[in-house]
Amino acid sequence: MRRIAALLGLLLPMPALAGAQIYEPLADSVRARLSTQVADRAPANLHFRSPQDAQRWLNEMEKRVAASIPDRRQRLELLRTVHYEATRARLDPQLVLGLIEVESKFRKYAVSKAGARGYMQVMPFWLDQIGQPGHNLFHLRTNIAYGCAILRHYLDVEDGDYFRALGRYNGSLGRAEYPNMVRAAWQGRWKYDGPTA
Repeated sequence: MRRIAALLGLLLPMPALAGAQIYEPLADSVRARLSTQVADRAPANLHFRSPQDAQRWLNEMEKRVAASIPDRRQRLELLRTVHYEATRARLDPQLVLGLIEVESKFRKYAVSKAGARGYMQVMPFWLDQIGQPGHNLFHLRTNIAYGCAILRHYLDVEDGDYFRALGRYNGSLGRAEYPNMVRAAWQGRWKYDGPTA
C-alpha cells in the first residue's frame, strides 16, 4: 500500500512555491517581443567559446542536479534548455537554475496553489499575454522559454534590480523572503566560476 501511495505521489502534480503573480497589461511592442521569444523553436544549443568549456559546464551542473533528476538524459536536456533559453534572454543560466530549485525543486509537473505550472512556475495567464492557448506549460522547452522571457521582462521593467524583478516574478514584490532564497541558491549552490558563454 505504501508503494502505491509513493507511486501516486510521484505521478500527481505537487504544490510548489509560487506567489500569486499579478496580471499586468503589456504594451504591444513588449507583447510582440516576448511572443517571438516563446515561439522560437531553434535547437537548444550551448554557446561557449569551445566545446570543452561547454562540456565542463554540463559536467559541473549535472552533478548538482543529479539528486533532483535521476535520469541522465532528462538532466542533460534540462541543462541544455536552461542554458540556451537563459542565454537567449540575457540571463545567467545559474540564476535560472537557482530559480527553478526554489520554485519547483526541479519537478516538471509542479503546480502551485496559485496555479503556476512546471519547472519555472509559469502562470497560465501568460499564454494569453505572450503565447498561444495550445502551449503546454509542462513541456520542458515551453516552460523554460516562458520563464526566462518573463524574468527578463521583469528585469527590464525594474532596471536590472534583481530583488524587485524576482519579487514580481513570484508575485511577492516588496517581501524579501523569495528574492533572498533565489539569490542564495544562485550565488551559493549554483555558482560557477568556470568559462561561460
